Amino acid sequence: MSEPLRLAFLGLSITSSWGNGHATTYRALVRALAERGHDVAFLERDVPWYRDNRDDPSPSGCRLSLYDSLSDLAQRFHQTVREADAVVVGSYVPDGPEVLRWVLDTARGLKLFYDIDTPVTLGKLERCEATYVAPELLPELDAYLSFTGGRALRILEQRFGVRCALPLYCSVDEVAYRPLGAPPFRELGYLGTYSVDRQPVLERLLFEPARRFANRRFVVAGSCYPPIEWPSNVERVEHVPPREHPAFYGSSRFTLNITRRDMVRLGYSPSVRLFEAAACGVPIISDVWPGIETFFTPGDEILLARNGGEVTDYLSFSGDAERRRIAERARERVLSEHTARHRARLLERYLESLAAPSRGTPRRSALRDDLCEGYPSDVASFSEG
Repeated sequence: MSEPLRLAFLGLSITSSWGNGHATTYRALVRALAERGHDVAFLERDVPWYRDNRDDPSPSGCRLSLYDSLSDLAQRFHQTVREADAVVVGSYVPDGPEVLRWVLDTARGLKLFYDIDTPVTLGKLERCEATYVAPELLPELDAYLSFTGGRALRILEQRFGVRCALPLYCSVDEVAYRPLGAPPFRELGYLGTYSVDRQPVLERLLFEPARRFANRRFVVAGSCYPPIEWPSNVERVEHVPPREHPAFYGSSRFTLNITRRDMVRLGYSPSVRLFEAAACGVPIISDVWPGIETFFTPGDEILLARNGGEVTDYLSFSGDAERRRIAERARERVLSEHTARHRARLLERYLESLAAPSRGTPRRSALRDDLCEGYPSDVASFSEG
């Protein structure tokens, strides 16, 4: 590593994981960056729904500051942003286009966008819908960090003029997420905020098996669910704070992963829940999407299901020895490739390469080839079915 860097993040939230997957990603990443000697400032918009649900009001690894408006941000944190070696604006930040425009005008260091919702972003841009990033600002960025890899990176460059799109997948804090050793007392658990497009998959992959195994316990945890007729053996939990995630995952023989529709279409979009559950030593049953095999080996480190019948088969025929074997191999994979420390080192390398004198568009493919894996060559249209 070169000299320690001054980094400034402007993200959706690091203090509250209520209804979002951003907080746990930011917490793990900034802690890992701080462990490597970097000075990290995190600026978060103070909004009521997170203010009332802060499960980590003083996150470690960063200097947290809350601001209440764009003018407050500009007045109080001008120097922080101007003097940072790199400024990273995240997706879903309130008044995102205005915040990013201010950063582009203010910062003297590298200016990056970190999209933890890339498929959603691309979908909105394709449909010309209002979003948290203005398309005309994208070519002004030094780099676009994406939690989605694959062809999404080329779409960003070729269709939206991004200079350099680089994958920065979510990750897990292996210290916080680990096996607890308690025996599971549920059959299958799912942790995720409600979304319209995921709900039919949840009903297919969890409700159907729950009705098939009426004498076994299932659980769904997450906020924002509308009134739903739940199977009688499916327990509902409104919110599980991150400190309780390991116990939640460990309470079930298997954990279920369900991916948003836009993320399935693009592929290469691993959820943080995949890495969390695997780090906790719980075998995962996941829906199927392009690129999942670059993160886990199907049948060996993860089980894939297209319908409720396949989930039912896994629950029926997986003995404890086989279940533990899959879980152990997935945990080994995560600890060797997908921890926050891996992401922090990769971000360092990105920033060092981007700051080099030869920085520029001609270098972007070489930067990816040198630093990234799993970047496919296909550039099929995002609008394909």
